[in-house]
Amino acid sequence: MKGAAIGIDFGTTNSSIACCVNAGPNVEVARFPFGAATTESYRSLLYLEHLRQQGRDKLASWTGPAGIERYLEKETAGRLIQSLKSFLTSRTLQTTQVFGRRVTIEELIARIIRDLREKAEQYFGVRITSAVAGRPVHFVGAESEDDNDFALGRLREAFVLAGFEEVRFEMEPVAAAAWYESNLERDEVVLIGDFGGGTSDFSLLRAGPSIRRRGRSGEDLLGNSGVGVAGDAFDAKIIRHLVSPKLGAGSEMRSLDKLLPIPAWIYRKLEHWHHLSFLKAKDTINLLASIRAQAVEPEKIDALIHLVNEDLGYPLHQSVQKTKMDLSAAVFARFDFSDGAVEIGAEATRSCFERWIEPEIHALEASIDALLGDSGVNPREVDVVFLTGGSSLVPAVRRIFERRFGPERIRMENEFTSVVRGLALKAREHADA
Repeated sequence: MKGAAIGIDFGTTNSSIACCVNAGPNVEVARFPFGAATTESYRSLLYLEHLRQQGRDKLASWTGPAGIERYLEKETAGRLIQSLKSFLTSRTLQTTQVFGRRVTIEELIARIIRDLREKAEQYFGVRITSAVAGRPVHFVGAESEDDNDFALGRLREAFVLAGFEEVRFEMEPVAAAAWYESNLERDEVVLIGDFGGGTSDFSLLRAGPSIRRRGRSGEDLLGNSGVGVAGDAFDAKIIRHLVSPKLGAGSEMRSLDKLLPIPAWIYRKLEHWHHLSFLKAKDTINLLASIRAQAVEPEKIDALIHLVNEDLGYPLHQSVQKTKMDLSAAVFARFDFSDGAVEIGAEATRSCFERWIEPEIHALEASIDALLGDSGVNPREVDVVFLTGGSSLVPAVRRIFERRFGPERIRMENEFTSVVRGLALKAREHADA
């Protein structure tokens, strides 16, 4: 495939890679084997095992669909790590120990990106050494532009470690806008809402055929905003209200002649996918065993210990995701999760879920209103709102835009691949420049 231009969307939860051969909307998204089918979504997870081969220790890894399949086989004790992108702003977490070996976060991310690159090379039949990659407007945990720059530098290093000779970064909502614009027949003022796993990003820009003809300038981008609230934050509320109480949150333990609450920090870690696997550490396991011995409801701590010891983050995530999607489609849903000592069944209504996520909805509203205010654009001047990403399907999120712009101006297309398609178009522009 001569002259291929590559776009890569390395996401908190899912990643994807696309190729654009010619100018225009001729973009193909790579598909990866997953069971008996294929998928465009390459799960951004890493499954690690400690192997001894020919007398030497080896840290073996599987990523994406292969990582899920290996994890589910459970042949040997391994470690599953999710949402690594969420650590990029952390200056305190530079490395972690995996089976006694210290590795950097960049090295762990590079294993995912390298596998993604190599599998895409097989799919497209082309060697991949350069790409345009997506980046959020604000990385998870970023409180300043210095934090964003720090995170971007770490992400760039991961791409280099993964074998890329050149990588250019583009704002993810701007990439989604490039894909939307490729099919426009008239000029519009467009608000792009890109909802990922860790961040929600918004861009306001002019788009259309006349802009494509003359080439985009800085004046066409009217403004950007973003906030570290997205799908993972919604998941956390389901865990807090439906899962953690069944695992001991809010219960008590005996200490001498007193009753003390079970430490809340354990359950705060449980709410975040990128922290869950790090509970499986010797000191935490010892602490949980001590708590269990003093717990008023020891069976709940038994369930928590089983969840941590068996590294059940992935199946728990699947159950949480299913409940969230069910509540997007209906006003009632049931949460079920069962594995060994863990037996959780609970019911939830959409109205309850929407009360749980009110602070996150307010944060999203504030980010959008700040974007409109800073750019000086009245909502009436926005022609179209283009939404992409899984959380754009959550009714409470859609109402944010319906109230401000009206439902008739909202568009959705390729909710999970708009960003990567736009990144491939951006790579094509760069190659042709």
